[in-house]
Amino acid sequence: MSVDTKYWTEAKATGGGRNGTSGLVNGQLTVTMTSPKELGGSGLGHNPEELFAVGYAACYLGAMRFAATSEKLGTVPDNATVNAHVGIGGRSEGGFGLKVRLVVTMPGVDRSVAEKIAERGHFICPYSHATKGNIEVVTEVV
Repeated sequence: MSVDTKYWTEAKATGGGRNGTSGLVNGQLTVTMTSPKELGGSGLGHNPEELFAVGYAACYLGAMRFAATSEKLGTVPDNATVNAHVGIGGRSEGGFGLKVRLVVTMPGVDRSVAEKIAERGHFICPYSHATKGNIEVVTEVV
């Protein structure tokens, strides 16, 4: 696969990774990282799964808007939402793995149209490309 890269960003993690600081090198975002209580941490900061959920939700909503417009599928309303649920746990093969559930709402849009837009959003979204075949992703249109 060839990618004609138009934009790069750079982030840096320091400290203990899941228990340290992570942020953009340009200084525009810095996050205190702490493992969630469910994984033995204090839960007083943020974790990579939260950041992944934030990024995936935003990217996928944008991809659905792009698909709807470019493929003339309809309009994604301004009050449309994507809730990205990201879970982490042990894999049977060892190590850790992720699961994702994307819950899409498009008020006022016919369900069949919303489902088509959601489907085409996966074709466009780079997060969906990155996770395909690696992470179980379930999409629910409500």
